Amino acid sequence: MEEIDLKELFNIFWSKKLFIIMVTLTFAVLGLYYATKIVIPEYKSTATLVLTKSNNTETSTITQSEVTLNQQLVATYTELIKTNNILRQVINNLQYIDITEEDLRKNVEVQLVSTTQLIEVSVKNTDNVKAKELTNEIVKVFIEKTKEIYKLENIHMVDEAKIEEEPYNVNYKKDILIFASIGFILAAGIVYIKSLFDTTIKNNEEVEKKLGLAVLASIPQYNYEMKKKGKSNGKRINN
Repeated sequence: MEEIDLKELFNIFWSKKLFIIMVTLTFAVLGLYYATKIVIPEYKSTATLVLTKSNNTETSTITQSEVTLNQQLVATYTELIKTNNILRQVINNLQYIDITEEDLRKNVEVQLVSTTQLIEVSVKNTDNVKAKELTNEIVKVFIEKTKEIYKLENIHMVDEAKIEEEPYNVNYKKDILIFASIGFILAAGIVYIKSLFDTTIKNNEEVEKKLGLAVLASIPQYNYEMKKKGKSNGKRINN
């Protein structure tokens, strides 16, 4: 296969611009359909917790040992939130929400804010109100359980979960742009591959370039059918 310079490549794409535009627009429409009809909108509510000085200590200042203890407890707390004991209690408290322990566990996210003692607890659900209520109830039950297990009151809620109006997993502009980009790349690839295997000669310049021969003369295309039709209609066709 011979090399194609940038100018020639641009001319090839430009000659097929309508095809490329139509394919790109078609994929953009598919992206819109995917975002609006296929993707199930889910909402994610987040509550923030902080580890502080235990209320059981006599001093009002937090000591280095308590900081170290809290840092060690963070990893344990992040796993404790997803345990059956806590999730089962949450489901019992919110019996009007139809959800299983396994489904709830799959939709709970616990994340430690880097280099801090903050913990973010999030719940995903197709209903934004349920997402908010499940998140706050998990945090409430979790705080009570830590008091029972560790005999400590060193964790407090900083921000309650709120009702989110926009789904976290739907981005119409992003999906349309991704699909349109795929369509453009696909169309451009098809045009490029077809040009590589196209061995036809379309003009004098290609004869000189591909065959290395000088063009001495050219013969215009003769349309016999048009010539015959012109005579039968009593029209004169110039040659």
